[in-house]
Amino acid sequence: MKARARAKGLDIIDFGMGNPDSASPSHVVEKLIEAVQDPRTHRYSTSRGIKGLRRALVRYYKRRFDVDLDAEEEVIVTLGSKEGLANLASAISAPGDNILVPNPSYPIHPYGFIIAGANVQHVPSGPGYDLIKEIHHAVERSASPPRALVLNFPNNPTAEVVDLAFYREVVELARRHEIFILSDIAYAEIYFDSEPPPSVLQVPGAFDISVEFSSLSKTYSMPGWRVGFGAGNKRLISALARIKSYLDYGAFTPVQVAASAALDGPQTYVNRIRQRYRERRDVLIESFRVAGWEIPSPRATMFVWAPIPTQFQNLGSLEFSKLLLQEAQVAVSPGIGFGKYGDGYVRLALVENRQRIRQAARSIRSFLTKHGLPENSSVATTNTS
Repeated sequence: MKARARAKGLDIIDFGMGNPDSASPSHVVEKLIEAVQDPRTHRYSTSRGIKGLRRALVRYYKRRFDVDLDAEEEVIVTLGSKEGLANLASAISAPGDNILVPNPSYPIHPYGFIIAGANVQHVPSGPGYDLIKEIHHAVERSASPPRALVLNFPNNPTAEVVDLAFYREVVELARRHEIFILSDIAYAEIYFDSEPPPSVLQVPGAFDISVEFSSLSKTYSMPGWRVGFGAGNKRLISALARIKSYLDYGAFTPVQVAASAALDGPQTYVNRIRQRYRERRDVLIESFRVAGWEIPSPRATMFVWAPIPTQFQNLGSLEFSKLLLQEAQVAVSPGIGFGKYGDGYVRLALVENRQRIRQAARSIRSFLTKHGLPENSSVATTNTS
């Protein structure tokens, strides 16, 4: 629908895909250019990742979480966190295995296991649900002992965050029932509270059952570089390494060298990215509120999880998203795409600049007015201008 609209010359303001619009850090690009000029880097790399990059991740975990990792046995480089999750799903599960996955969730979290032939048991999550209680209930109701539990915080799409107390309870439950934990922290550096999001590996005993995936995509605006990591339990990392040894030779070596420069270099860029998303979040929440669409302000990630306005709730998220695109030229992601428990919401990615966000708010104001918003509600022109 977006492609057809643009082909007609319509200006679509696109909050649909979480595709960062900032350039990658200049010092990282320069390191890539330097490395690619060495012909020795043009050969096959290694599926586990070059040692320098694995050691850089070890230093990051120590600096950020005070967690010690063994670069040889507890770290692996992946082609983005998505590839690592999918391949580990294949490595640890078989047809008939039962996997607990919160719903709504980023699609690879359930589909990595579905592709492997496992059975996915959806655990209701998001606003209005107590995820810890739902996980307990899911374990109790499971027809067979669950093989693994997937976690993702800060969460895509709901933008929810958890604290160490949450991870402690989950680790205790998982260890008691011999359940693997696959944690995705791709948005751990995109946060707006003073307290940064934790890692499950900070919990004593987590290394017995857990692997955590991270990525440079959002932290350093490097999505096209496809660099991610797995860290944690030696047995699980070894299983993933074996799968990857059959499937790939790892990312292009100069890309890995440049990724090391991102982790080890100055982190002022990350602070700027975090501030950019914070500013966009604040403009979107306020301008949309004045336009007539009340949306909770997210504490982390580059996403906003927005309840469908009351007058459209009977449509569901897909039909509402279509209508919003057709009549307001604003594109969002329907919540149903992340699971049935997401159908009352749409996800907006903070990938448009502040001017475009305000333009979208004006279009949404007209759209809502057409469909029953009181006429005396008006878009602010002071705080949001």
